[in-house]
Amino acid sequence: MTPVRLRQAWADLMASFWLRPSAMTLFAIVLAIGLISAEGVVQLPDWLGDWVYAGGTAGARDVLGSVAGATIGVAGTTFSITVAALTLASNQMGPRLLRNFTRDPGNQYALGAFLATFAYSLVALRSVHEAEEGAFVPQLAVSVGLLMAFGCVGVLIWFLHHVATSISVDRVVALVHRDLTAALEQVAGDAADLPPEPRPGGPTALLTASASGYLRVLDEDRLADWAAGQDAVLWLSLRPGDFVFAGTEVAEVVPAHLRAEAQDLLGQALSLGDARSVEQDLEFAVRQLVEIALRALSPGINDPFTAIAVLDRLGAALCDLAGRSLPSTQVQREGRTRLVRPVTDYPGLVDAMFHMLRQAAPTQPAVVIRLLEVLAAVAKVERDPARRAVLRGHMDLARDAGFDGSQDAAARQALVARHAAALALLRG
Repeated sequence: MTPVRLRQAWADLMASFWLRPSAMTLFAIVLAIGLISAEGVVQLPDWLGDWVYAGGTAGARDVLGSVAGATIGVAGTTFSITVAALTLASNQMGPRLLRNFTRDPGNQYALGAFLATFAYSLVALRSVHEAEEGAFVPQLAVSVGLLMAFGCVGVLIWFLHHVATSISVDRVVALVHRDLTAALEQVAGDAADLPPEPRPGGPTALLTASASGYLRVLDEDRLADWAAGQDAVLWLSLRPGDFVFAGTEVAEVVPAHLRAEAQDLLGQALSLGDARSVEQDLEFAVRQLVEIALRALSPGINDPFTAIAVLDRLGAALCDLAGRSLPSTQVQREGRTRLVRPVTDYPGLVDAMFHMLRQAAPTQPAVVIRLLEVLAAVAKVERDPARRAVLRGHMDLARDAGFDGSQDAAARQALVARHAAALALLRG
């Protein structure tokens, strides 16, 4: 498996809801076995003796049985609360945001704490023997079980607070914005885009996709290194986030006689899946934010303040991008272009941020006014003329949409004022 695929597989594994609870449960079982084996072998300090369980077999069984029954019941309640939070998030903020809840380490650790305590108590309980069997009470294991039970009480209190805050729309918007910022940090740099690479005049060989799915990760370094070693050039027609259809033409290679080898390599370099991933797909994080705003602007919810919060986060991402470049369409090796592929450029990124939002908000003057204010704030820090031209186009579109959607004189006057202020910043 290639390093890129390993990173994606590791990210998917850490986002799964079962990994951390399973690891914690396994550790608890091993801990219980270890403490039972250490009973009578390990000499505890005198100051610790008063804290160790000193009861008989009946009391030990009652304690461990109570802890096991209580923790598995609370684990079921915890899971039910999590499912309810997922349902609420799916209905109000979109099903694509469920991954942000399932990959939340806090939810996983909370469930794992209860399941681990349950498994620990069962393992410790089976080691308790009556007198006729040769009386044995794992006092150290019972004491640790009590300590874990008290710890679960604290975990339950924290979990209720965590769930209450995690379903807040402002927190969800902040978490998705953090994903977008991390993706921008990963791909943004200081190198400018290279001029377009001309197509060679010789024959090229077409490469096709072997499977269908969303392109989650593209191992472009591996493709470029191979092309450099073969003195070849690869042209891709897809980028992370695109849906790939099996059998369709997705790339070309020069020279043509390398088609078979390039076809095998392409299948290894493309990581496909059932859903998009934010690792290399900038627009995916953007669309998650936009989806929250679109649902907030729907007639059933009618929450313009959430849409305004999303606009603030989108503007913050564009301000962070000012003075930095997005990935080039070309990957070079030793000064020669070896791989050409489509990438997310600045106009495409801004379009993904604001087109659908503007189209959904013409009857919400407050949202359109805030859109103009956000564009003006970005124009303050963005110095690139081409990018400023893109911002100017969206300012005009926002003003026109606001005029078409609102007949309120005060709202139109505010739109004119915000648009004029934004243009003044662009000219300044």
